[in-house]
Amino acid sequence: MATDDENWVRALAPSLDDFEAMAIEAYRGLPAEFRALCGDIRFLVADFPDDDVVKEMDLHSPFDILGLFEGRGIGEMAEPVTGEMPNRILIYRRPIIDYWAEHEERLGDIVRHVVIHEIGHHFGLSDDDMETIEANA
Repeated sequence: MATDDENWVRALAPSLDDFEAMAIEAYRGLPAEFRALCGDIRFLVADFPDDDVVKEMDLHSPFDILGLFEGRGIGEMAEPVTGEMPNRILIYRRPIIDYWAEHEERLGDIVRHVVIHEIGHHFGLSDDDMETIEANA
C-alpha cells in the first residue's frame, strides 16, 4: 500500500480533463432547483485566458483570473437573441494551480468556488455582491 508521500512522488498535475470533471462535479453538487435556474451553461477549461481577456479586463498577468463567465446574465434573457451561443464558464487551470500552491485549500474546493462564483455572474451578481454574500455567510 502506497503512503501519502509515495503518492505525491508519482502524482502528475491535474489535466484539463481533470479540471473539467471537477467543474462538472461541483455543478452537479448544487441543488437541482438551482441548476434548473442556470439553464444551458457549458464549461470550458483552458490553461490561461486569451490575450484579449487579459487586455479587456486590464489584468497584470494571466494568473490574475481563475474563471470567467461569458454570455448574458439571467436578467438579460427576457428576449432571445438569434444566433447567440450558450452561456459558458471558463475555468483557467494554471492560475488555479498557482492559487492552490499558495493557499491551504483543497483543489476541488477551489474549483467549486470558482464555478459557483461564475454562476453568480450568470445571475447578474457583481464581484462586490458576491464578496458581500460570502462575508455574511
